Amino acid sequence: MSVRDRGKVWLLVAIAGVMLLGGTPAVRPPIVEPAAAPARGLDASAVSALILDVNPILSTYEADRIGDSVVRYSTKYGLDAEIVTAVLLVESSARPWAKSPKGARGLMQVMPYMARPLGMVGNLNTIESNIEAGCVILAGNIRRLGEKDGISAYFWGSKIRGVAYWNRIEAARERVRHFLAS
Repeated sequence: MSVRDRGKVWLLVAIAGVMLLGGTPAVRPPIVEPAAAPARGLDASAVSALILDVNPILSTYEADRIGDSVVRYSTKYGLDAEIVTAVLLVESSARPWAKSPKGARGLMQVMPYMARPLGMVGNLNTIESNIEAGCVILAGNIRRLGEKDGISAYFWGSKIRGVAYWNRIEAARERVRHFLAS
């Protein structure tokens, strides 16, 4: 049987499976053991205050939603909340409406094609869905590649091309730490 014929057989098997299940099967994000607590005392109110400092155009309500989501999803997916906050600052400067020329959206600048296979429910333009999708992608990268390469892969994809992005995240992480200390 040729490779092409095997592909057709698998396609038929997949279609039959979907028909038997009565629709498209739900794909859930990977389950990651939650971290014990948010890192270094970084709680939702601290994230909210930092977000308002970086982007004073936001309402307190929006900043609180961002802070709550960063802490909730970093904990849920076993990430350091400082890293998630740093990625959010580097990627969008805390602008929920940010959209890149290549199509990345929201606070975490998630590409829609990256979120689709995760089966994420919700609109990537909402604060909560965007931060959760970013955390799922970042957690998967770090789990596979380690912290430094996992964070770099968040920007570069599968072909990491240097440490410039990692350096930007580390600088933003230091900014988060400095803000907490003041």
